[in-house]
Amino acid sequence: MMESSVPPIGDYSLETLAVRAGQQRSQFNEHSEALYLTSSFVFDSAAQAAARFSGAEEGNVYSRFTNPTVSAFETRLAALEGAEACVATASGMSAILSLVMSLCSSGEHIVSSSGLFGATQQLLGTIMPRFGIQTSFVEQTDVAAWRAAIRPETRLFFLETPSNPLTSVADIAALVEVAHQRGVLVVVDNCFCTPILQRPLDLGADLVLHSATKYLDGQGRVLGGAVAGPKRLTDEVFRFLRTAGPTLSAFNAWVLLKGLETLQIRMQAQSAKALQLAQWLERQPRVTRVYYPGLRSHPQFELASRQQKSGGAIVSFTVKGAREEAWKVVDSCRLLSITANLGDTKTTLTHPASTTHGRITPEQRALAGVSEDLLRIAVGLEGVVDLQNDLETGLSAI
Repeated sequence: MMESSVPPIGDYSLETLAVRAGQQRSQFNEHSEALYLTSSFVFDSAAQAAARFSGAEEGNVYSRFTNPTVSAFETRLAALEGAEACVATASGMSAILSLVMSLCSSGEHIVSSSGLFGATQQLLGTIMPRFGIQTSFVEQTDVAAWRAAIRPETRLFFLETPSNPLTSVADIAALVEVAHQRGVLVVVDNCFCTPILQRPLDLGADLVLHSATKYLDGQGRVLGGAVAGPKRLTDEVFRFLRTAGPTLSAFNAWVLLKGLETLQIRMQAQSAKALQLAQWLERQPRVTRVYYPGLRSHPQFELASRQQKSGGAIVSFTVKGAREEAWKVVDSCRLLSITANLGDTKTTLTHPASTTHGRITPEQRALAGVSEDLLRIAVGLEGVVDLQNDLETGLSAI
């Protein structure tokens, strides 16, 4: 038998929920969350097996769709997002796929921001049309454009705020008002902010998505994804996951639980370092523009100040020149890791036009503002002076 070790969720702060929510202690009364590496679960009788499979009785059945360690992660993330329920998936992209396949049918339509992660653009713009689900891409910050793009068959608004990589900030509450007037659901990818810096459900959004691979893990160890929101919607996602199987492994869920324990202190520290680095980049003669929501020069600075607790840890900037000069900066840095992942404690540097957004068309990149002179930094926990010195070496190469 397993008993909850956590009093009612509503009684605690985010800091406490990140450490305590969702833990179920076994008969061994372990302090750290248990890792249940098992593919299946044993039933007391044939009748219990039938009841578990039909859903008449709650309990674990098969780790493709029920596992105690995965459930602990789902409960904890739901608590942090202020959600009724959460469904964990194998990756962030599988979370998006599961949501769209669960809530949209052939002939229906999605309105999405044009400034998206490249793989998300590929999924919505190239793959889903093969299944009869069309997507219109609009400027994230233009509320009127979202309204104008709605059709009778529109099912979802999909937005990523701040966006990847230009950190444009969508007015979630304003888009919720537009969508709900027409019976459209609002889905927010909250990967960059996490619930520590932004809670879209509190602003009226219907569902929140995560690539748990990023900040929720925080140390570049495992892949994971999640969809959180009201149970009436997450149940649809769960039914898809149960059958299709884009499942989060128990081991990855256990690692992500450990990541959530330090999420608050990491997001606060990395955001503070990102602001310092962004301010320094603005003063560099070989940098032509810096994109960071915490800077007063950012077009949505005031909105970000209201909607987010800080600017986050992603800083993008353009350099004098084009791809050749941007690559020189990347290749001349010695401390920053050349990798497209983000959310790590180690700072990463990437050239989006040739990596994360390299598979979309030049026209799509132009619409998303991903130019050849653009670089993206995901700020980690190193000393800011060390990051500055490394970037100065890189910038001096152009």
